[in-house]
Amino acid sequence: MASTNMKETTREARIEYTEKDLYSVNSGSTGAPAAGIDAEVAQFFADQAQEPVVIDEATNKRLRWMVHKRVLTVMVITYFAQTLDKGTLNFASIMGIIPDTHLVGQQYAWLTTCVYIAILLWEFPTNRLIQRLPVGRYLGFCISGWGLVLAMTAVCNNFTGLVIVRTLLGMLECVCQPAFVYLSTMYYTRAEQGLVIGAFYSMNGFQQCVGGLIGYGISQIHGQALKNWQILFTLLGCLTFAWGLFVLWWLPDSPMRATCWSPEDRLLIAERVRKNETGIQNREFKMHQAWEAFKDPTVWLVTLISFTNALPTGGLGAFSNLILVAFGFTTLQTYLLAIAQGSIIMVFLFSATYLAKIYNQKLILAFIYTLPNVAGTIVFLTVPTTSHTKVGLLLAFYCMQGFGAVAVLNLAVMSNNVSLLCLLRRCYADSQQVAGRTKQVIASSLVFIAWALGNAVGPQVFRANDAPRYIHAFIAHMVMYGVQMVAIFVLRLRLMRLNVLKRRAQALEPTTANGELEDEHIAHRQAFDDLTDMENKDFASLLSHGYDRRQSHFNRT
Repeated sequence: MASTNMKETTREARIEYTEKDLYSVNSGSTGAPAAGIDAEVAQFFADQAQEPVVIDEATNKRLRWMVHKRVLTVMVITYFAQTLDKGTLNFASIMGIIPDTHLVGQQYAWLTTCVYIAILLWEFPTNRLIQRLPVGRYLGFCISGWGLVLAMTAVCNNFTGLVIVRTLLGMLECVCQPAFVYLSTMYYTRAEQGLVIGAFYSMNGFQQCVGGLIGYGISQIHGQALKNWQILFTLLGCLTFAWGLFVLWWLPDSPMRATCWSPEDRLLIAERVRKNETGIQNREFKMHQAWEAFKDPTVWLVTLISFTNALPTGGLGAFSNLILVAFGFTTLQTYLLAIAQGSIIMVFLFSATYLAKIYNQKLILAFIYTLPNVAGTIVFLTVPTTSHTKVGLLLAFYCMQGFGAVAVLNLAVMSNNVSLLCLLRRCYADSQQVAGRTKQVIASSLVFIAWALGNAVGPQVFRANDAPRYIHAFIAHMVMYGVQMVAIFVLRLRLMRLNVLKRRAQALEPTTANGELEDEHIAHRQAFDDLTDMENKDFASLLSHGYDRRQSHFNRT
């Protein structure tokens, strides 16, 4: 009898607590949401029943596959299209675009640099538009737009025309990475985000495989009115335009607006990410959050890693085929070697995300995956090019493809640690609480601006008078790798220290689990409040790298 009374008391306490929690996000409330709260999200939860929501593992798996079908599919195919479209210039470089458009000196390098200058200028506006506009519609519009621009590249016959279309391409394509980080935090749990980011980022490798096959196939066409590189741009541009129209129809803007799912599933999809402490959306720009982002050392460390990793990437992406040809490989062999290069990039990416999920140590892995880049670069600097060394140099070149793994791990750290990116937003709260979505916009802009800046500078360190070995470029790469490893080391120390301090402030025991322990049952009352990581105490215990993987279910209490 005593046991029954105890269970009843516990049940009543749980219901009472849940109702208070829901009230903090205006569930069941008929009044206007509190200041700083996103009205659409507030209304969405206010319209729901007040019963506790518990999601078992089977339901969670079903919901995850529903999201994969609508969201991850779009991310993966869109990023594949973006990287393939961006890589067309590399393949066109050995199809004759340089002589056909009368490029001289550094003009070819500037065709890559101008893309990233456009991204530099448009990164913050596009992040703000992602925050303000329905993300599915905005993404679909940009995809179709860059498809048209890519197709128009085929009619360019001089440097000026190419600069114009490449600049427009950069402005339209720069929506992808920030939009995908936004979508991953909206639809996926922290434990899932690393693999999600790895899945779409692996398309960097897959596009090399497919691009190599497409380039090889198009290079076999002879006697046609269009040049081979013109066929390449026209074909890929038209396909990308059609894909953008599909995305406009297929991708839901948010769980609240996803009419492709039942009302019950929409609620469950929103609730399954409650433990992220990152919310769903908030369209208001808040100056105090912007200032917090600018003052956060973690944001700047992630930004620095983004730059140091992108500079070698930008140069190798533009000049890799020219380097391979200089080794003595034929043009057709270079197309086929691109397939192997893409496969190696994918191995690096998937192994990094898998190990990050198993060991939950993203920054240690980022440090480790920088080491093959260092080794390959040392070989490039010390081994001369001869018929006997070209295979060894090719293997060293493949070692330098670890940059993709570091980029994925850095993005995962950014999306997991609201302190880093400080990402995010929680969409409701009582009137004293403030938001984190603006901090995400600023931090995300800084990270991707650094990425664009690195990619813009990268081709410029490959000087025409330094061909074909580009020794000075690879010396610059070595400097970047050294700075990157120092930044990774400092960032890890900082996150470990912040995690200890915040857990101590909450009177929680120290943990090496990089997140919430299995038996702590943190309430996540502020999960949908628009708070930054600095303001949300519940976020503190999750700061380092994600959830303990032993957790098997999600609930709002």
